Amino acid sequence: MKAAILLPVLANHDAVGNDAMAMAQILRERGIDTRIYCDVAVGLNDVTHRPDELLGFAGGPDDLVIYHFSVGWPTALEILRKARGRRVVRYHNITPAHFFAPIAVEYADVCTRGRAEIGRIVALGCDLYLGDSHFNLDELIEHGAPADRGAVFAPFHRVEHLHAAQADLDLLDELADDAFTVLMVGRIAPNKGHVELIEAFAAFVDAHGDPARLLIVGKSDPRLQAYVDAVRGRIEHHRLGDRVIWLESVNEARLKAAYLSSDVFMTLSQHEGFCVPVIEAMALGVPVLARATSALPETVGAGGLCWDSEDPHVYAASLARLRGDAQFRRVLREKAHRRYASEFSPAVLRARLLGALDLAP
Repeated sequence: MKAAILLPVLANHDAVGNDAMAMAQILRERGIDTRIYCDVAVGLNDVTHRPDELLGFAGGPDDLVIYHFSVGWPTALEILRKARGRRVVRYHNITPAHFFAPIAVEYADVCTRGRAEIGRIVALGCDLYLGDSHFNLDELIEHGAPADRGAVFAPFHRVEHLHAAQADLDLLDELADDAFTVLMVGRIAPNKGHVELIEAFAAFVDAHGDPARLLIVGKSDPRLQAYVDAVRGRIEHHRLGDRVIWLESVNEARLKAAYLSSDVFMTLSQHEGFCVPVIEAMALGVPVLARATSALPETVGAGGLCWDSEDPHVYAASLARLRGDAQFRRVLREKAHRRYASEFSPAVLRARLLGALDLAP
């Protein structure tokens, strides 16, 4: 058997890229000759190969092709259509276009074309469909994928690397005061709910006062500048400028310092296929507060608070409880650590991948 991992872009410190590279490493450890095929590789030293070479390597009846599906890419459809071996689709979800339509036509078009390929992927009748979450797998099943050919396990990640990393001492010093710190990690995009995050934080400050800060870690995209402006506009409207710290780009050391300096991780995202920052927070002992949308309830599970509400005051009240109740914070941290160990640790994910592929651990 030979194995090919297929995706359009392989990028370092990208959730999809991390998942793909970990799968490749595990298959190699099992003695399977494995290569990664992509159009573009960014920030990596690993050897990758051109997609048009894949079928010459792993196109036979005993071979394995794993496609990481997170964006529209006709090249993958053609390769999967021709491959004669075992075809596996790893679905990371594609954000619905309506989140971007009023802001960036280009983004909306990419999402529309990507989601149009869900049905086409399913129509190929692949051998196995792997969801990052039940939310993702259910979407494939709704499009006709057989439920008995599906499996679910979380994406491979770099949480253990983050846990072992040295935190940035300068950022730790900068944040070392008595301010109650609320953290959000995620790119600045309309589906991520940053506007709603500002509203909830403002409600908390209005009702419960200082000292408090909001720490936003996430890259912005010039194509989504209208949304970035909307977020900044809400910060100005609520006069929160001196309480919001925005870290546009961070390395692993600064990201760890952000987690260690925070009292709560809060996300009011409206669409997630999984949400890796939630399990980063769990592993690093930061209580999680989230909105119960898309895959977030199953990712958070019993490891945090998750409310099916749009009311900013619900989240403000939860922040107040978390600030004032040390025992409650301790219980949440303990539950989060147990959930991470049982559902998201590398050993658990490795066993689930090998089990799904019928490869003995």
